[in-house]
Amino acid sequence: MSKSVRFFAGLLAVAFMVAGVTASPAMAQDQAKDRKVANAGKEATKVLFDNDKVRVQEVTFKPGAQGPNAARPFRIIRVLKGGTIQRIFPDGKTDNVVYKTGEVKVYEADKPFVPRNISKSNIVLYVVALKDPKK
Repeated sequence: MSKSVRFFAGLLAVAFMVAGVTASPAMAQDQAKDRKVANAGKEATKVLFDNDKVRVQEVTFKPGAQGPNAARPFRIIRVLKGGTIQRIFPDGKTDNVVYKTGEVKVYEADKPFVPRNISKSNIVLYVVALKDPKK
């Protein structure tokens, strides 16, 4: 093998090693981005207290995030950071509820709906929900 062929082969080997080193962090960033996208549309719920009678939680809705389609029990909500939630019912009807920071809302048990944050900022709610005593 001539000197120029060995030189180019060595240069090519170095180029492949450099490409591999720079590709690894980029792939890790893509995987982290995929995980964030998977969780982006869901509300974040932090359970603060839970027993057989009551469940207390802090729920954060990021802009565009939505909660599960579920029936809601009797609950009391303290708004820690306000905004507008759109409630989407199974029959396609929608209802917008404006939450003002500091206010307290009391809701009777509701039929299932999907809550979605249609505001441009996070909504944070402190929710105290009573559990069904029959269960």
